[in-house]
Amino acid sequence: MRRVDLFLISCLIVGASVSASAGTGFPAEQRTSRYLDSVRQEPLLLLAFLREIPKGGDLHNHLAGAIYAETLIDFAAKAGLCVDRKTSALLPPPCDDSTGKPPANSALRDPALYNQMIDAFSMRNWNAARESGHDHFFATFDKFSSALNANMGGSLAEVASRAASDHLQYLELMHTADGMQAALLGERLGWSDDFGTLRERLLSGGLKNVIASTRNQLDQDEAEMRSILHCDAPEAGPGCAITIRFLYQVLRGLPREQVFAQILVGFELAQSDARVVGLNLVMPEDWYVPMRDFELHMRMLDYLHGLYPSVHISLHAGELVMGLVPPEGLRFHIRDSIERGHAQRIGHGVSVMNERDPFGLLREMSQRNVLVEICLTSNDVILGVHGPEHPLAIYQQNGVPLALATDDQGVSRSDMTHEYLRAVGAYDLSYTDLKRMARQSLEHSFLPGLSLWVETREFSRVAACEGDDPNANKLSKGCRHFLDGSERAQMQWKLEGDFARFEKRF
Repeated sequence: MRRVDLFLISCLIVGASVSASAGTGFPAEQRTSRYLDSVRQEPLLLLAFLREIPKGGDLHNHLAGAIYAETLIDFAAKAGLCVDRKTSALLPPPCDDSTGKPPANSALRDPALYNQMIDAFSMRNWNAARESGHDHFFATFDKFSSALNANMGGSLAEVASRAASDHLQYLELMHTADGMQAALLGERLGWSDDFGTLRERLLSGGLKNVIASTRNQLDQDEAEMRSILHCDAPEAGPGCAITIRFLYQVLRGLPREQVFAQILVGFELAQSDARVVGLNLVMPEDWYVPMRDFELHMRMLDYLHGLYPSVHISLHAGELVMGLVPPEGLRFHIRDSIERGHAQRIGHGVSVMNERDPFGLLREMSQRNVLVEICLTSNDVILGVHGPEHPLAIYQQNGVPLALATDDQGVSRSDMTHEYLRAVGAYDLSYTDLKRMARQSLEHSFLPGLSLWVETREFSRVAACEGDDPNANKLSKGCRHFLDGSERAQMQWKLEGDFARFEKRF
């Protein structure tokens, strides 16, 4: 019997017992909430429930870290790459097994090497006694990155398919889509303390060509993804239904002239290509250059935000713990990212209670409606932060909007369902909490258009769609007109329909 069938049977059994004990007439949302409460201590039933729940969007997902190691080995084998038997790092050909540099495809016939590579490319079997989670996690990328370069279409197909199986509908993928062209241009043209001069030098020195080639590459990658998923055929894969947008990923650990060039290309791409909806600064926040140049990066963002005020910004901030950096390094990154870096969303935010005036900052985040992208699995494996040490509950109590996210699900060996599972297990979240997070993920997406919601405390709909049924075959003229004018509202309307169908099972 299929897992979904077992899940539906369990829903009917518990639904019947709830009706018998509580009487009839309970709204579907309340019955669904009662079912979740009934399976909290039943791990397999809880997993089945959370697998099927509609989840909205994943707003914090690094494309390079989202690919599972098994796929990376396949990519490496097809590309003719070699592997270092000692480190498992992928290397360019020629390969020579006699020198410890066999072809990567030999791992397909060598179980020991295959498993060694999976462990090296991910957190599987990570040994805390030999290496910190932080160091093992970030070391994986240099080992497998060469397998990704020519396989972005295949990577997009994998993340779209996994999102569909997780009952997501929207992805914002962090991706350095220009393949480092902007960084190399910045290195060649050099630095200037005058941001205006530097911007003009880049725009006149080849950045416009970088933007054009990046857009062409995105066309090719998306076409390859659609081909792999058979999106134009009757047997189209479920991943074809996932809406994908990109955040240009700036590598903040690079030299300052390269970081500025990447930030600039992110703003320019977001202004010229609807698929690129914003930008984000990535790489470990605790590394030397990101710590040393943090204030400089905020000034860069502040300057360019003034020139491109409509471009969206989400920033990694507060992915830190005491001891990873000196105490003073914990006290200002989240606040400065919001106030000076113009971040509309914050990724991680783990160190919020180490900031100066943390409760004032929490009030500010609530008032400004700054969402925190909560990445429970990576916060655990990288920082060792979990359970009551994580500020998720504090954010909740202070009215800061939240959405669960996967971060680097391939490296972490996780998915969105297991992020939900962690959240329910560690923080006793209710069904309405989960529904709120899913709704907030779309509310705070960088999709264009007006929101379906007048407010997000009780989630009251706009007047045009107030009386309409998300699963009705026909909408009122006013609601149809409103939805036609907003991609964001269309995505939110679909989520409401998915929730209504999900809750009918109970």
